[in-house]
Amino acid sequence: MTGKLDIDHLRQWIGRSTEATDIVTAQLVMGLRATLFQEVGEPKKGDAAPFTVHWCLAQPVFPMSMLGPDGHPTRGGFLPPVPLPRRMWAGGEIEFLQPLCVGDESTRTSRIADVTVKTGSTGTLCFVAVEHTVTSPRGIAIRERQDIVYREMTSGAPAGAKAPPPPPKAQHRETHVSDPVLLFRYSALTFNGHRIHYDRDYVTKVEGYPGLIFHGPLQAALIIEMAAKLRAGKAPRKFTYRGLQPLFEGTEFSVNANDGGESMELWTANAEGQPTMKGTAVW
Repeated sequence: MTGKLDIDHLRQWIGRSTEATDIVTAQLVMGLRATLFQEVGEPKKGDAAPFTVHWCLAQPVFPMSMLGPDGHPTRGGFLPPVPLPRRMWAGGEIEFLQPLCVGDESTRTSRIADVTVKTGSTGTLCFVAVEHTVTSPRGIAIRERQDIVYREMTSGAPAGAKAPPPPPKAQHRETHVSDPVLLFRYSALTFNGHRIHYDRDYVTKVEGYPGLIFHGPLQAALIIEMAAKLRAGKAPRKFTYRGLQPLFEGTEFSVNANDGGESMELWTANAEGQPTMKGTAVW
């Protein structure tokens, strides 16, 4: 830990809000399609963007002097100053009401909904829940809750860790490679300076991971796009997802689905077939 965790102080951030506006450009849509292994095409005004394009829009911009050692902005500001060194996107829930399209001016209103502390196998965990509402000229497009987790700097497997269970079987499966260029492209699209996704020296020597870490939202984006593809291009009404373990660079990974009719269970998995993120889509 880098300091004492004062939960009463951190909970004073609950209710804080911020708003930002951006435009869905054809260039952004092309870049995101390419990163999601889709046909790039020549998107025109009014064409629907990938369903999670809002994660690329109106991202906070800070001068270099305001960045911390991990590449994120220094703690405080809109997000509470949690004094735990590791930060991850743990999961969340999305409601898709209508697509964002090329040419749309989109506004995201964000609010700190909750700050909680738990103790897990890796030590102290602090969860920050952020609610977002994303609008287009046609009204509300997306409602979302993001769960951000901060944790201590630990290394190795938790004590008493068991052998993983047999990999789950999937009705539908796609495989790709978590190439460092793929991770760089997504960091660039989302203006994400977090070093764990592109700085191998930092992620291995400072945070103690075996390699670059695949973005949580990129895994979620691939899961959502598979769900929609299996339903004739229709986005789920609601999508809930949760990260299970890190997915690292340089290995094959898969995007998987089991269709249960009204709902669909989806997950990404590492080269051994072990799930790294799970999601449930409901129409």
